[in-house]
Amino acid sequence: QIFSACTRLALRARGVDTGRGLVFFGLPIVERHAGSSIALGHRVVLCSTCAGNPLGVNHPVILRTLRAGSAIRIGDDTGLSGAAVCAARSVSIGAGCLIGANAAITDCDFHAVAPENRRYNTSPDAVGCAPVIIGDNVWIGMNVIILKGVTIGRNSIIGAGSVVTKSIPPDCFAAG
Repeated sequence: QIFSACTRLALRARGVDTGRGLVFFGLPIVERHAGSSIALGHRVVLCSTCAGNPLGVNHPVILRTLRAGSAIRIGDDTGLSGAAVCAARSVSIGAGCLIGANAAITDCDFHAVAPENRRYNTSPDAVGCAPVIIGDNVWIGMNVIILKGVTIGRNSIIGAGSVVTKSIPPDCFAAG
């Protein structure tokens, strides 16, 4: 309990908006770029150790904004297990979601697509970005990768190991 209180205070000191009842299993990695925002709803669970997930996790939960103006929003009663969420623009995860072990959610390509100077070109104009929106009550299986520009409709399930490159409507099961 003291551990959770200290972690919550440390997040708030870094400018992270935290709701009531935030639960931690281990320490997450949270990095907020100046001028960006990270907001965690009420009763969010961040599971960064095997203690909170029977399958285990490969790494702690990572929440990272990459640019000024970017945002990560995680709704009430949502749980993440060893998931990585990176936003150059915005990633919004609804309420009541289950984000499986080692899932990765990002709204950008991280590198320019054009081959010239790709390794060093981090210009926002050269790196593709598009918001990611995950609706309420979505279950994302373990080792899922969700890429830029995807919207996943409420109540949908994304099967383990899937790579999601296109939007999924509400009330669907998608895998592959």
